[in-house]
Amino acid sequence: MNTQPPMSSNTNIAKESILGVWKQRISYGISDFACNLIWNMLTLYLMYFYTDVAGITAVTVGTMIMVTRLIDSFADMFTGVIIDKTRSKWGKSRPYILFGSLPLAVFGVLCFYAPNLSADGKVIYAYATYLGISICYGLVNIPISSILPSLTSNTRERTNLTTVRIVLAFIGATIVSVATLPLVHLLGRSSEVRGFVLTMGLYCFVAVLCLYITFRNVREKIKVVKQKVSIKDSFVALKGNKPWMIFAVSTLFMWGSNFFLQGSLIYYFTYNVGSKDMAAIIAGITSSIPLIGTILVPIIARRMLKRNIFLLGSLISFLGLVVMLIANINITGLIIGAVVYAIGFGMRQNMYFSMQADPVDFGEWKTGVNGAGLISAINGFIGKVAMAVSAALSGALLTWGHYVPHAHQDSQALLMIKSNFITIPAILIIISMLIMCFYNLDKHYPQIRKELDNRIG
Repeated sequence: MNTQPPMSSNTNIAKESILGVWKQRISYGISDFACNLIWNMLTLYLMYFYTDVAGITAVTVGTMIMVTRLIDSFADMFTGVIIDKTRSKWGKSRPYILFGSLPLAVFGVLCFYAPNLSADGKVIYAYATYLGISICYGLVNIPISSILPSLTSNTRERTNLTTVRIVLAFIGATIVSVATLPLVHLLGRSSEVRGFVLTMGLYCFVAVLCLYITFRNVREKIKVVKQKVSIKDSFVALKGNKPWMIFAVSTLFMWGSNFFLQGSLIYYFTYNVGSKDMAAIIAGITSSIPLIGTILVPIIARRMLKRNIFLLGSLISFLGLVVMLIANINITGLIIGAVVYAIGFGMRQNMYFSMQADPVDFGEWKTGVNGAGLISAINGFIGKVAMAVSAALSGALLTWGHYVPHAHQDSQALLMIKSNFITIPAILIIISMLIMCFYNLDKHYPQIRKELDNRIG
């Protein structure tokens, strides 16, 4: 007879629970790893590809990005409304992560393909393919954000999920930042045209596999009261959501600052500093070092409100830009400034994704309408507006400064490049901080969440 006490089932349950939690965290986070393989190619290299590889003028590229992003932004809001109305065996958000991945990959490759067309033909092709990838990116990325409130109601676990997501996103961004130019050289064999399309094809293949893993392993667990919500009701509910409005306007300037910096990075180090190789190094820093800030956030979150962490991260990023401004073309100073900027960016981007879910809960608590899809879509809309405006202004400033690809730039062109890379981002960060000072949802959120849980029963 076996006299040994039976093994406690609690041990197995705890073990399974931990494994299950981390399976969800990794599977959720890998979705943004996939998205950043594509997104970072767009923000870091697409404008350069259009101007210096495809031969389209800077102002035309800037205008194209602005027009297509604005059109796509309205498509994103439609996507958000559709998500809110979706009822499927896979949930509200998961189907779009699966079925949007392949079209996203196809348009990603087409964006970095340079067909032999006339000048007007190249512009038309750029409009069509860029609009296509913009719509497909929203179709995949909006559900990644909208699914978060359905994964857990625990605000700390939301921060943990967001932290894993951002860590993996930065890893994806770092791979693109560091590996792209060497891959273009290796795969292109002296042809940037061939190198860029093959490199993007490789990234897109990996992205599709990662998004499939997300679809398989992530589940929408939190019960949401089923409700028939009209588009009008969804927008009416947003009108009274003051915390979301403050959050949204602040992050418009946050994203704008980063898009200006990222989009002009390769120009600044190629022409102002005179070292194209340094562009890959600094891009790697701005993509990998944010992990430090991101990992610090869950620790800091135990002692600070989310808003205050966002403000702290923004201040650190601003100080990094000040260091780079003083350094001018000094490599050591630029590296130090980039590291400081990146740490702060990791903190504020983590808070951006973590804070997104809280105004959703506030809106449901106040109006009874759960608008996770619409709010995620409009947040995406705001990011794309920021990218559109920054691209248009960057292109206009380059043209006004008489920028000429593959040539020695005059002082006015160099000043415009420096403004795009440092001065304008610094100003936008300050504006973002001033607006976020009015956000006060953190203090009331625990009680709001408690009342929502009681309603669900």
